[in-house]
Amino acid sequence: MIPLRTPDQAAGPAAIALGSFDGLHEGHRQVIASVVERAVPAGLVPTVVSFWPHPREVLYGETRLRLDLPAEKLELLEPLGIDQLVLVPFTPALAALNPADFVDQVLVQQLRAELVAVGENFRFGAGRSGDIHTLRELGAARGIEVLVQPILRDSSGRLSSSRIRRALEAGDLKEASRLLARPYRFGGRVVRGRGLGRELGWPTANLQVDGRKFLPQQGVYAAWVWLQGERLPGERLAAVMNLGPQPTVDPTAPSAVEVHVLGRQLELEGAQLVVEPVALLRQQERFENLEALVVQIGRDAARAEALLLSAGGVGVGQPPADEGGDGPQQQNP
Repeated sequence: MIPLRTPDQAAGPAAIALGSFDGLHEGHRQVIASVVERAVPAGLVPTVVSFWPHPREVLYGETRLRLDLPAEKLELLEPLGIDQLVLVPFTPALAALNPADFVDQVLVQQLRAELVAVGENFRFGAGRSGDIHTLRELGAARGIEVLVQPILRDSSGRLSSSRIRRALEAGDLKEASRLLARPYRFGGRVVRGRGLGRELGWPTANLQVDGRKFLPQQGVYAAWVWLQGERLPGERLAAVMNLGPQPTVDPTAPSAVEVHVLGRQLELEGAQLVVEPVALLRQQERFENLEALVVQIGRDAARAEALLLSAGGVGVGQPPADEGGDGPQQQNP
């Protein structure tokens, strides 16, 4: 995997794709492709440079969840021909730099940039005072070539990370995947839960997901999962996921991510699980009693099985739990 580096660790001289690149949609990939195309013949290190945390978190105290966490972005960037991902710490001091100082201190001194590519809406410097014209002028005076890629649009408007987030917020995985040009995924470590799902007959595994990751709408989903590491690496498994609280079992409990692998008996505690939600089966709802919940679990399982089996499901057979928070070992009935 390509390395994740700080500005002081960055290899150079560099050809840099500069921006947030959250979601790595087609517009982002075009900026990156322009860097890779020019970097190798010129003997430059093809590099993606982003800021962490998001500038709006520092400037306005907003929480900005990411479509791609840094480790996930590394896996996505490597096949695009990028040699390193550099995260520039975004601080109040950095935000206060005027455009010329930003170019001198960050692009020239720290990153040794000889080529920089951005999207046409790129802004930088204190108060977002610099734009692509500013960058071109400053770059020309310092021997930095600047490439600007146009914003991509389709029939619904500008291709953007915000559109991907809106699709996920609506539970529209098909649209999110179309905009991403790849399936949406997230991962987490399986941790021990309370075991109530097993008592209901439907054991689940709880996922501890990085709180900085953007997750889709709460609800019950048909999903694919992968186990990372030595145990069944890369094998796609059919599952059902409950994302959100447990309105029937414990309405006061915090939201959780619970997964049941269909038709498989697996020892999952401590495993790292990758989840690819495929379709929203239903919204969260509160049932009159646990018996009604169990009936609905069977219905969810049947729908998930039909949907995933039609797509070549692996290990489809048993219905899942959508509530209960079982420990991972409870995948073994």
